[in-house]
Amino acid sequence: MNTNSEENEKHVPVVTGESLKFLEKYINNPSPTGFEWEGQKLWLDYIKPYIDEHYVDNYGTAVGVINPQAEYKVVIEAHSDEISWFVNYITKDGLIYVIRNGGSDHQIAPSKRVNIHTDKGIVKAVFGWPAIHTRNGEKEEAPTLKNIFLDCGCTSQEEVEALGIHVGCVVTYEDEFMVLNNRYYVGRALDNRVGGFMIAEVARLLKENKKTLPFGLYIVNAVQEEVGLRGAEMIANRIKPNLAIITDVTHDTQTPMINKITQGDLACGKGPVLSYAPSVHNNFNKLLIAAAQDNKIPFQRQASSRWTGTDTDAFAYSNDGVVSALISLPLRYMHTTVEMVHKEDVDNVIRLIYESLLKIESGQDFRYIK
Repeated sequence: MNTNSEENEKHVPVVTGESLKFLEKYINNPSPTGFEWEGQKLWLDYIKPYIDEHYVDNYGTAVGVINPQAEYKVVIEAHSDEISWFVNYITKDGLIYVIRNGGSDHQIAPSKRVNIHTDKGIVKAVFGWPAIHTRNGEKEEAPTLKNIFLDCGCTSQEEVEALGIHVGCVVTYEDEFMVLNNRYYVGRALDNRVGGFMIAEVARLLKENKKTLPFGLYIVNAVQEEVGLRGAEMIANRIKPNLAIITDVTHDTQTPMINKITQGDLACGKGPVLSYAPSVHNNFNKLLIAAAQDNKIPFQRQASSRWTGTDTDAFAYSNDGVVSALISLPLRYMHTTVEMVHKEDVDNVIRLIYESLLKIESGQDFRYIK
């Protein structure tokens, strides 16, 4: 484990009571891939007091801008979408089969309560599963996309359709935000609306501390990350930034059934994670490390192989190459309804992005060879 603060360094809180109210409302609001706009409205309403202007692109990526006239452009970015399901087939008996929208986990589906989003409003349903008494044989059938199904209390296809449900309706879990043991934030969609929350908090700190940046800052909450970094790809080409700091979640590897040899040794509560990967610019990464060390912010290190799997890859390889780096938040139980992040890690990711921005100079050249 690589940390860069004294063992007993006093934690600096960042998230306020008012901030936490917004985070809870923001997490609880459904924002599935391709249907992010209600969440984006909430986010923009929260961030507007801290920015100079904002805009939203055709597919819903929201951008808040500080110093919009500046020539040198720095992005801080997260993604706003959550995994979900699509209605794919309605049986004659009124049961509903689904396909993934993003990396939805079929193993956690049985017995979950869901919201089916229709033009008529939310329709409640459950993922059914045969009772243990009826599952005979030595080898039980595991949940797969072929056998998980939704039951909304109807007995015919016509009754389902009368509720406004049709093929293509999006389905989200109804689980909501909570604080666990006064230590963890827990909920669905922390991946990665907690990232959107953290970059908004950076904007708040800049405003409240009356910091003047020597560059334009673009606070980007991108859509459609869960289906291939698509929102980041689109907005990177519109902004054409010089630098980009991406924040997303990464795996806490301290729980059972996770192999540290392949996944690394990372833990909630030990600080933000800085990544090493081809898309992560080493000179920019050194600035982030210096910001952490100078401000006694604990951090961890992670190696990615060919790609980070985050919007970092989309920004880095856009516009003939954008100097990019990744600050990750350790998270337990990714792509479940009980994703967990440590409160202190959230504070420290916000602090690290904030302090890194204060180190960046206008026109700063990060090239390896000049």
